[in-house]
Amino acid sequence: MSRILLLGAGRSASSLLQYLLLHAPTEGWQLTVADVNPAHLVPVLAAHAAYARAVPFDIQQETQLPELVQQADIVISMLPALFHLPVAKACVAYGRHLVTASYVSEEIRGLDAAARAAGILILMECGLDPGLDHMSAMRALHDIRARGGKLTAFRSYCGGLLAPDSEGDNPWKYKFTWNPRNVVLAGQSTAKYLENGHLRFIPYQQLFARTTPVAVAGYGEFDGYANRDSLSYRTPYGLDDIPTMLRGTLRRAGYCAAWQAFVRLGLTDDSVHLSNPADMTWAALMESFLPAAHGAGSLAERTAAYLGLDPQGPEMQRLTWLEVFTKRPVGLADATPAQLLERLLTDKWQLQPTDHDMIVMHHTLDYELDGAPHRWESSLVVLGDDATHTAMAKTVGLPVAMAVRRLAAGQLGQRGVVIPTEASLYEPILEELAADYGIRFEEHEISLAAVESR
Repeated sequence: MSRILLLGAGRSASSLLQYLLLHAPTEGWQLTVADVNPAHLVPVLAAHAAYARAVPFDIQQETQLPELVQQADIVISMLPALFHLPVAKACVAYGRHLVTASYVSEEIRGLDAAARAAGILILMECGLDPGLDHMSAMRALHDIRARGGKLTAFRSYCGGLLAPDSEGDNPWKYKFTWNPRNVVLAGQSTAKYLENGHLRFIPYQQLFARTTPVAVAGYGEFDGYANRDSLSYRTPYGLDDIPTMLRGTLRRAGYCAAWQAFVRLGLTDDSVHLSNPADMTWAALMESFLPAAHGAGSLAERTAAYLGLDPQGPEMQRLTWLEVFTKRPVGLADATPAQLLERLLTDKWQLQPTDHDMIVMHHTLDYELDGAPHRWESSLVVLGDDATHTAMAKTVGLPVAMAVRRLAAGQLGQRGVVIPTEASLYEPILEELAADYGIRFEEHEISLAAVESR
């Protein structure tokens, strides 16, 4: 019997929890789901009482975490990223395995030796992005290298978006399927990548203005913007000498140009509290970010003039749709601009019960084989079932759950802090996703020499 502890059962954990409950009886698991508000889990777990329970959990209560970790064999953390370090430390202290979908921080990477000494696996970056991006890329890299190919460029993009049938009249073509705060604060450090052997840096102030068009067959055009540090994956991927390396995020075409307006105005700043009243209107807030007596005309027209935008253009249409030029109250006192924007977007970009989200991942790998240039392309598109079992929840939670299943069965021998770049980790997950859930990458290769000669 394996005792599994799931910390956090929010919106991204629905498919993970469903998978654990499906396999618990046959695998002999005892499942504890710990959440800050477990009431919503009662109907979910009602038919599984023999092997699953829900408990209230507040990570701020110092005694709760060690008590729960000691009672488990494997811990899954779906908590916000800032809480993974204390969870990882507890797992090392009590010799318990840990699996998460989040990035490896430097602090957790520093636990590698202690985790090895404790004989445990801390498997991180095993969700969507990071996660499936590593797995699919490494599978392709392994195949190309096995044929004698030499990589010259690696580009990878991923985005959580709305399915076309749910975009409706929303000009942003976007709603939240992940932590809203993370979306509002996205990219707030200098992006670093390689292009043709040269380092490239994009400061946050320019990030959403310097995008790359990405086309995905059957789903149209997207904007791709660079993630914070594309260079950190050269070594894990075995690409230390590659001339071009870029990892990025996808949004529908036009989103980034409109978001750049918020960046330029200062509405994504989370560093200063404004001492504003809760009944301050959005029009007053927008006015406060414009220079005094800036031109004539309506607030929207003056904002467009300040930003150098067409008053009737698509960027201003997107801002207007969000009601930022109206008497709508900001609804939060003494907040940062980012907190006010998050509150507004949480309402305007709320996923409705009948909405379907969409995950899009796209890789492009250029390589030389027998002296000729080639390109390998791969695309993954996953649609959500509803507002609960979203594509985001599937692609984040299922890889985590599948790794936990193999770990509980004693099939994973890795120890220390690990990400899924080894075939023994990623091949079974990719195979199960394809066979049982229809989640598979569409792949093809072309000869660039043949294309250029046409």
